[in-house]
Formats: sequence, structure tokens, C-alpha cells
Amino acid sequence: MENFFKLKEHNTNVKTEIVAGITTFMTMAYIIFVNPDMLSTTGMDKGALVTATIVSAGLTTILMGLVTNLPFALASGMGLNAFFAFTVAPQYGWEAALGAVLISGIVFFLCGVLGIIDQIDKAIPTSLKRAVAAGIGLFIALIGLVNAGIIVGDPATIVALGNIKEPNAVVALAGLVITALLMARKVKGAMLIGIIITTVLGMFNGVTRVPQSLGDLVGAPASLSPILFKLDFPGALKLGFMVIFSLVFVDMFDTLGTLMGTSARAGFLDKDGRLPQIKGAMIVDAIGTMLGAVLGTSTVTTYVESSAGISEGGKTGLTAVTTGVLFLLALFFTPLALLVPGAATAPALIIVGVLMMGAVTDIDFDDFTEAFPAFLAIAVMPFSYSIASGISAGFIAYPLVKIAAGRAKEVHWFSYILFAISLAYFIL
Repeated sequence: MENFFKLKEHNTNVKTEIVAGITTFMTMAYIIFVNPDMLSTTGMDKGALVTATIVSAGLTTILMGLVTNLPFALASGMGLNAFFAFTVAPQYGWEAALGAVLISGIVFFLCGVLGIIDQIDKAIPTSLKRAVAAGIGLFIALIGLVNAGIIVGDPATIVALGNIKEPNAVVALAGLVITALLMARKVKGAMLIGIIITTVLGMFNGVTRVPQSLGDLVGAPASLSPILFKLDFPGALKLGFMVIFSLVFVDMFDTLGTLMGTSARAGFLDKDGRLPQIKGAMIVDAIGTMLGAVLGTSTVTTYVESSAGISEGGKTGLTAVTTGVLFLLALFFTPLALLVPGAATAPALIIVGVLMMGAVTDIDFDDFTEAFPAFLAIAVMPFSYSIASGISAGFIAYPLVKIAAGRAKEVHWFSYILFAISLAYFIL
């Protein structure tokens, strides 16, 4: 273990790495409850989704540790799962959505192997990358508020405040307050703890089913058969280029941002500001997406929560392997995951929205040619209930305002291709 992970070379030890891995798991284990709850709205089997979420996260995180010797963990990505459930799946079914995820993973893999990622990275303006993250944050928060019954549809005002005295809303609001207080206190695993406490609170007003035996908490994992290998490629191709591109785009830049941002804070970058193992990390991320699609879950991506373990001293792949093993052990708590109601996961969605909105601070709102496309991307996502539509709106606006301002030289040639594709997306 010492020689394989080069612990002494990285100035760390087994105990530190294991503690770091446990910390990372605690901070991102909420996905075990949130992801199945969200994807099950498409008609997918929730028990199978719990298993797929855990297995894809566990295996891909272990692979990250073994291949790159980096302390990063992966799981089904927040935002991407919302895109899957509320934008892609409603068009041609969840089987087509899984097919689209697999295709996006293959494209991502090829981009990583062929070195195309660097070129795409240069073509997309930073303001739009940050806007996409912020827009997805608002979109996820809206889903959380709707799931909680706090925000409801209204024919007169489009949306309105729901009945917050209703049991689901009461439990969700209590959970939101609890989770927010835990986050403010910087408690590790705040969202996971918040979900568990909220689930327990729901037992007192009928929102959560009360377990009747130990078998309602611990047991064998649910079968994957209802969703395993259920891929509809003809349906996926009908979704069109923009949907596939959106899946690749969000995964690619989410991963790049997480890897580079976290690595910079952790001191993993070389003297030129590069992460030496980034190509391997991106390829593992792409493999995770392909594996997730085959198992039956949405895009798997690198988690920014990995920074929690890194802050505890995690520096090598042993941290990731530890996190991955803990995910696999969680398979035996599938019955517990199935007890968690939507009201208990809604606060986590809202909190994730808060965290993702932080990306707006990197957008130059004093420059209208940067602010306008970014604002459109952010606003259109939640208002149209579509991440792809938000991305397309930003891609259309960016070259137009730059040309109008006499700053066409700032527009990368690839941006004009994205403009044309996005325009076709809306028209066709």
C-alpha cells in the first residue's frame, strides 16, 4: 500500500488517508438518497436506482484512486440528474435518456483521449461556464422547492407559495433550517445528517413510513434488473445534438472546474499551474459516465465534496479508494434509503442550489457583453425548466453582443458553430 500510493512521497500516512476518505464519503453520501428520489420521477424503479447510484459511485471512485492516485470521488452529478429527469427523459423516455448519457460518455472519453478537451475549454468563455453552473443551481433549488410543496404552480401568477402548513412542506422547511444551521456551523456531512434528521421528523406526521423491523433498515441490495442495460439508442439519437452536447458540456466543465479548483487549493498543481494527472482523471470520469448509463443512472462526475477529504489531509488515491469502499458497503443499507421521502431530500437540493450559485461571482457584470449572455443562461434554465435551453440561449447571445460591440475578435470560431447549433435547437 505504501509503495502503490506513494504515501511517504506525498507526506501522508494510511490513517490520514482513511480518515480523509471517510470524511469525503460523509459529505457526499446524500446522493444515495437524492439521486434515486429524483430519477424515480421518470418511472424508473427506485430500489434499482439506489443500487445503481451506489455501485457506479463506488466502482468509479475506486478506479480514480487506483488509476490516477488522486483523492477525488465521483457519483451521479447534481444538475445532470435534474437534466436527465426533467428535460431529457420526458421527451422519449428514460431508456432514451440512458442512451444519451452513454453516448455523451463515449464522446467525453474520446475528447479526453484525443486531447480535444483543451481546445473546447479555450472556445467557451469563462462567463458562460460560470453561468451554466449558477443556472443549474437555480434549477435544482426550484426542483427542491417544488418537491417540498413550498412552491406550486398557479394559473394566475405561473408560480406561487404553496400551503406551508401541509405535512410535506412542514417537514421540508424544518429540514432546510436544520441543514442550513449545520452548514453554517461547517459540520462535516451536514446534508447527510440533515436528510437523516428530516426523515426521522417525518415519522411524526406521516410523511415518512415508520420502519417495522430491522429488515426495513438493513438488507440485501435491490436488483438492478429493472434498469440494467435498458438503453434506447434510436430514442437517444432523436433527442438531437444539443441535448447530447449539453450532457458532455456540463460534465466536462463541471469536472474540469472541480479538478482544477480543488487541486489549486490543495497544492496539487505543478509550477505551470497544471494538474499532471488531469488527462487520466478526465478519462476515469468519462468511464464513470458510461458505467453509470449501463447500470441505469445519470451522468457520473467528479464531486467538489472531495475537497472535504482533502482538507482532512487526503493526498493520494487511498483516500478515493476508502470513499469508494464505503459506498459499496452502503449497498446493504438500501432499505433505509428507500424510507427517505422527497420532503427529506428537498432541503439538500435547495442547499446545493445555494452552493452552485456562488459561480456568479466570477462573472464580470460590469461588461454587458459578458453579463447579458450569462444572465440569459442563468434565467432561462429554471424559467423554461430546461438546462439545454439555458445553455443554448447563452450561446446565441454571446457572439451577437460581442459583434454589436465591435469586439468580434474576442469570439472563438467554435462559438459561431455553437451559435448555429443553438439557433437550430430552438427553431427545430
